[in-house]
Amino acid sequence: MRIFIYVLFTLVPFLSLAQESNNEKNPQNELIIIPSHPAQGFHNSYILFIPSGVSKNELTNLLVEPNNTGKLSDSISVHEQYAIHLASVSSIGNNIATELNIPLLVPIFSRPASKPLMYAHALDRDVVLEPSMELKRLDLQLLAMIRDAKKQLALRDILVRDKIFMNGFSASATFTNRFLFIHPEIVEAAAMGGFNGELMLPLKKYENQKLNYPLGVHDFKLLFGNQFDQKTYAKIPQHIYMGALDANDAVQFEDAYSLEERQIINSALGDNVQDRYVKCQGIYVQNNISAVFQTYPEVGHWTTSKMNLDTILFFLNISKNQ
Repeated sequence: MRIFIYVLFTLVPFLSLAQESNNEKNPQNELIIIPSHPAQGFHNSYILFIPSGVSKNELTNLLVEPNNTGKLSDSISVHEQYAIHLASVSSIGNNIATELNIPLLVPIFSRPASKPLMYAHALDRDVVLEPSMELKRLDLQLLAMIRDAKKQLALRDILVRDKIFMNGFSASATFTNRFLFIHPEIVEAAAMGGFNGELMLPLKKYENQKLNYPLGVHDFKLLFGNQFDQKTYAKIPQHIYMGALDANDAVQFEDAYSLEERQIINSALGDNVQDRYVKCQGIYVQNNISAVFQTYPEVGHWTTSKMNLDTILFFLNISKNQ
């Protein structure tokens, strides 16, 4: 298996939040592309970004952020370039990794133009049902990547905890939201922003409407082979945020949701992003989900330095209590 390693120029952080350690540090920023390894359970490559400040031989956290190209393409190199940019430039995920001195994993999942209704980067229903090896059960492929990444990091004397941090914005926030429902046992904490105001709900029905995946958990066992573990899910600390002017509404497009899903969301939760966001908040609170919601005034479907800082502080506070 060939592994490609890129040495990155050291980035100057905008604040210093991570505690100093006397242990040996990773000497420079590294971006490592791990090729697909079907025998290990992943049919796609993934990226490891290792900041220069990561301590060696000291237990730390692994951050995972799903890739989000923002467009369709049958060229995997297109998705790879967007994933590299996410991992190595000033995305929220990169800022979290750099400021907290923790490694970052970014999968290189495709969003094929030849299958335009399959929103792989949002882990939609189509991709969960997809039989092809490249796109089959991307959640399980990500789990396999996480297992492999721990081995890759251990070879570099970087030791990570069993549970991961997870972060996402826009489609990758939706992927993160849904991944937490499917695999709550592996996530220590998660942050999600800019997700169309529509969250997966810990409910089988709402207002007499059956909520199948990805709206809810009505057919969860049928799809995933086990019951939804609401007790474990509810305990995961979540930082969930939206811009008050965010009107980006993937719900209304057929690649993100089927006609039936769209009708249920619009009728039961609302056809407006912000109204839907408020209703989802109420449902999470009623079901004792450990989520803190934040709305940023004068912000649309983009991220700001304030959003970055608040997300970094969220994960910093979690790491201090581990």
